[in-house]
Parts: sequence; structure tokens; C-alpha cells
Amino acid sequence: MALSPYPIDPDLTAIAVAYKNGGYIADIVLPRVRVGKQKFTFMSYATDTFFNVPDTRVGRRSKPNELVMDGVEVADFCEDFALDGGVPLEDIENSDARYNPLDNEVMLLQEAIALDREARAAALLHAGANYDAALKVTLSGTGQYSDKVNSDPVTGILGYLEQPLMRPTDMTMNTEVWTQLRTHPKMVQAIYGSAATAGIVTKEQVAQLFELQRINVGYSRRNTAKRGQAVSLARIWGKHIALHYNAPVVDTKTVTFGASFQFGDRVAAQWEDRNMGMRGGIGVRTGESLRERVIASQAGYFIQDAVA
Repeated sequence: MALSPYPIDPDLTAIAVAYKNGGYIADIVLPRVRVGKQKFTFMSYATDTFFNVPDTRVGRRSKPNELVMDGVEVADFCEDFALDGGVPLEDIENSDARYNPLDNEVMLLQEAIALDREARAAALLHAGANYDAALKVTLSGTGQYSDKVNSDPVTGILGYLEQPLMRPTDMTMNTEVWTQLRTHPKMVQAIYGSAATAGIVTKEQVAQLFELQRINVGYSRRNTAKRGQAVSLARIWGKHIALHYNAPVVDTKTVTFGASFQFGDRVAAQWEDRNMGMRGGIGVRTGESLRERVIASQAGYFIQDAVA
């Protein structure tokens, strides 16, 4: 086997694996599933496969009825997501003993990669096209949960939760939607009692009210301006609500709304770059191989434009 021109550096790799930003929710809403090869397959079954009631009676000398489980093997592959960086030798030589420029460079690159992953997860989970036509609704006007007088998120969400083939375990939204929900009078009354007229509810209380496992709130932002222009920050997650079923243990044979297939571990490498500055420098590269995708579109419900 030929040696890579960019040998893996174990110390930098350890930093790449360990670095996480607690504000991101992509790993929660689209759990990682390890696959043995970059190209992988998973099984997809027809909607009625596990809902048809078969005749299981067997006579004393008769042959049991045969049940055919026709599934389709779906092929996919993990994409590589990586970034390069580098540190001039003069920065390394002049750095404080308590500060490692190469370590810091890898952490910054991993932060940028995580931001890109968060944006991909939001685009997948908060896209109406990824849900069945009968499993999505668009709210408007007085029906939006930002209308604290006329809207009723409790009754609405309870009804939506019963529509998917797998009852959702998670509710995912951005912080603007969450702020409107947690202060909505109908939500406060449902949790604290009909006499309550104002208050704030917690994620745990809302999860218990709707019999969900998790309330996921995306707080992260991104810069939508082109490079060189004035910074314009916008929320990565839209003003929508995704209700989705996340299986307790996800693998390539599990029914779950969506997942992130991961090939191998995050990696980091370094090499000498003689063209960096007068003294040269150390180039670094870090990245991972992933594929985020919807697996069972009928295991979720999408509430578009939940707030104004």
C-alpha cells in the first residue's frame, strides 16, 4: 500500500475527534451511524410491509402461509468534508509555551466543518420536500404560534404527532420558535393549569406534555454575506417545527426518520509547506466522511412557518 503524502498525525487527530461545539444539534437530530466502507447500502421496505395482518393459523398437517418480505437495497456513499489551513513557522517559533498554534488551527477548521454540517442538517430536516405530502402543514396568519390570542399549539401539535406511521420522539425548531412556544398562553395553561395566564415552560415540561423524548433547539447562526462584505448573521434553523421519529439504536436496517452515515473517524494531517512566508510553515488538513439523509419520510411531520 502506498504511503499517503499527508501522514496522519495522532495528536492532531485526537484534537479533531474531541472538539465539539455544544450549540450544534446535528448529531442529535441526525444520529451518526458507522459504516464499514465509504460506499454503503441500507434496506427500504414498502409502507405496508409491517402493517398487513397475515393469517398465521396452521393446520396440524398443513404448511404455514408464506410471507414475502420484499425490500429494496438502496445504495449510497459518504462524502468527504475537509478544510486546509496552515501556520507559518515564525508563528510557531514565537508562540507562548502555553499555546500551540497547530492545535488551535485544527480546532478552528473543525469549528468551520461543524458549522457546515449544522447547515446541511437544517436544510434536510427543515425542508418540506423531505416529508410525505400528507405529513406537512403550512401555518399562516392567526394560525401561527406567534399569535398568542388565536393560535393553539397544544391541540395542533397533538394532532400532528398522530399522523406519521411512527410516532415522533423529537421536536426540532430554532430558538425563535421555541421562545414563542414556551411563552404561549395555551402551553402555559396546559402545563401549569387552566388558571395560569402567563409564565415560561421548560423543554422537559413540553417533552412530557407531548410524550416526546427530546425538544431540540437550534441556536446557531451563519454569515449570509459574501466574503469581503459586511457581516450579515442569520439563524441556520428556520422558523419551522420538525416532528420526527429517532430510533433508540440506529443502524443500516433501522426504521428512523433520518441519520448521518459516517465512514471512519475524523482525521487530521500535517506537512511542511515551503511556500508559506519567508521561513515556510506547516500545512494542516482535517475532515470527515459523512452522508446525511432521510431514511423514512413517513416517520416525521413538518410544520412550516410555525411563527411569523
